[in-house]
Amino acid sequence: MEFDKLVHQPTRLQIFAYLYRHGETEFNSLAADLDITEGNLSNHLQKMEEAGCISVEKDFVDRKPQTTYRLTELGREKFEEHIETLEQLVDRIEED
Repeated sequence: MEFDKLVHQPTRLQIFAYLYRHGETEFNSLAADLDITEGNLSNHLQKMEEAGCISVEKDFVDRKPQTTYRLTELGREKFEEHIETLEQLVDRIEED
């Protein structure tokens, strides 16, 4: 049983869970709701985007830039696999 390091990292795990639960969200809301600095959040989102786990959409709303994020199908699958691995770990511990 092995954890996917992309998903398992604590900050990214929070981002995966948030996007899994909420669907699409914009950058400032994500930073505020998870209490993550913008620089830290940006770095983690970049890693997730490079891995194909999130999609990024940049628009202008009332002449202000707005960036929104959502999990891709791959991102959803990786998160679900991570949850399954955790459940297997719990089941194994309960059996001992």
